[in-house]
Order: sequence, then structure tokens, then C-alpha cells
Amino acid sequence: MLRATLLAGCFMALAMPAVAQKNYPDQPIRIIVPFTPGGGTDFLSRTVAAKLAETTKWNVVAENRAGAGGTVGISAAARAQPNGYEIVMGQTDNLAVAPSLYSKLTYDPIKDFAPIGIVGEAPLIVVAGKNSPYKSLDDLIKAAKKAPGTINYGSPGAGTITHLAAELLQQKANIKLVHVPYKGSGPAMADLLGGQIPIIFTSIPSSAPQIKAGTVIPLAVTSPKRSPAMPDVPTVAELGYPDFDVRVWYGLLAPAQTDKQIVQTLNTELNKILALQDIKDALSAQGATAMPTTPDQFAQTIEHDLHKWKPVIKAANLKLD
Repeated sequence: MLRATLLAGCFMALAMPAVAQKNYPDQPIRIIVPFTPGGGTDFLSRTVAAKLAETTKWNVVAENRAGAGGTVGISAAARAQPNGYEIVMGQTDNLAVAPSLYSKLTYDPIKDFAPIGIVGEAPLIVVAGKNSPYKSLDDLIKAAKKAPGTINYGSPGAGTITHLAAELLQQKANIKLVHVPYKGSGPAMADLLGGQIPIIFTSIPSSAPQIKAGTVIPLAVTSPKRSPAMPDVPTVAELGYPDFDVRVWYGLLAPAQTDKQIVQTLNTELNKILALQDIKDALSAQGATAMPTTPDQFAQTIEHDLHKWKPVIKAANLKLD
């Protein structure tokens, strides 16, 4: 009798994960947003949360946990219970760049997460002030070669992917610019418009209104192909640097050890909404392109970009701690 009872208990224990899996999700799913409200990551996270809730009838909410370049929110997700109820919207900056910038980072982007899928990707853009002497990327590079270390450029912050895009261009073109970091795209754009700085590297959404108004001049986008949001703007690659490729990706991740079936369920539903035209349009308005992927493809993207940015950061001698 005792043996039968023990065996029954074992079978019940084995069956429990399957039951829990079958009922997933039976409580709210939180998407951690590792930046403040109002930015691109916040917009994408809330867009995805709202559409998932609409199409699946799940309870999905976005929760901001900002700080330290997005690493605070990522760290919180790494420590969360691996049950599929607390996931995070990560991006290039805090998953592929931060590990080479912070020597005491509290998470490992490979070991501490189960990638779910990429939401979208977007290029960056190089823009000049209307009264700047640089009307093309070639103008900028020629001037920088003649007078190394005399031309300032702005970015939304030290160690951001925009900053690294500028560092990569300098390495490829063999030029030296002077970095002026700002606390976000807004202040950088304000100084560009005011003539305090001649060039900034920034996102397409932060510069699109000024480009359309003719108050700034777009010089180049950083993706291999032209951006659908800016089809008339050439790429850095087509202007003489064929292997130049800087794209920011955004994607959902769960804590490591999350059940593979839960990860697959989330991936399937994510990819369903990324195929919807209203979601494609919402991302396009932010200069991004929907990018349905498998969990393995997302994992490969993270690992690829970790290796890509490490030597760029080392060559630029960048450290943030």
C-alpha cells in the first residue's frame, strides 16, 4: 500500500508540469521595459503587450524598470522566476553592447536568458544641421581627414549603439571625430538645431520630423539596405563602406530555465501579431521593421552582435565603470 501511494505521488509530481503547461498562462504576464516611458523601447513594449492581450485574451502588461542604460531592468528579468510570467524587452544596447562596457554587469546575456523572439529592428541615421558645412557623408569624411579631431558629433549618450555606430564609422573611414554625449536624443537634436553641434548620430523617429521640415539634413542610414522610412537617404554601405551594418534590434526574453514549451508558446503568439498589418505599420512609424524569428535565431543574433561590438569597443577604449 505504501509503495503504491509513493508511486502515485511520483506520477502526480511528474504530471504537474504538464498540467501547469496546459493552463499557461493563468495569471498576468509582465513585460519589463528597461527604459523610461515615452521612448522607443517603451512604445514597442506597450504595442506588443496591447496586441498580445487583444489577440490571445491574455492579461499582458508593460512595466517600466529603468536605470543604468537599461541594465537594471534586464538584471531584474534575469533574477525573475522562470515561469513565463515575467519577461523583458531587451535590445542591442543592453544585451550585445553592455557586457563589453561594464566589467561588473550582474547578468550574462547568453547564460541568464531564454530568448523568445525579435520584435523588430531599425537602422540609425547620421544627420547634419541645416547650416552645417556638411551636406553629405563624403563632405564630413573629407573634412575630418583634413582636420582630425576638430569636428564634434553628438549622440544620445556614451556607450549607446548610436555612439558605437559613430566609433565604427571612424574606424572604417580612418577619421577622428570628437564625441559629445547627451542625455537622450532630444537634447542632442536641440543643440543640432541651435547650431551648437554640426552632426549627430541618432534614431530615425527622433529625427524624422526635423528631416521632413527641412531643418536638418540626413546624410546616411546605417543599415545595409535603405530604410523604408527614409527611402531617399543613402546607406553608409553604398557610400563606400560596403560591410557597414548597424541595426538596433528589440526582442522578448524570459529568464533562463523557462520551460521550452512556454517559450515556444510566447514565440508563436508574438510572431502571429508581427504578421498583422497594423503592427507592421506601428513599427514602421518608429523606423523599425517587424522581424519574426525563432528563439534559436534570436539567440544567434545576440551572440553574433556580442562578438561584433566587443572589438569596436576595445579599439575605442570605452569603459563605463
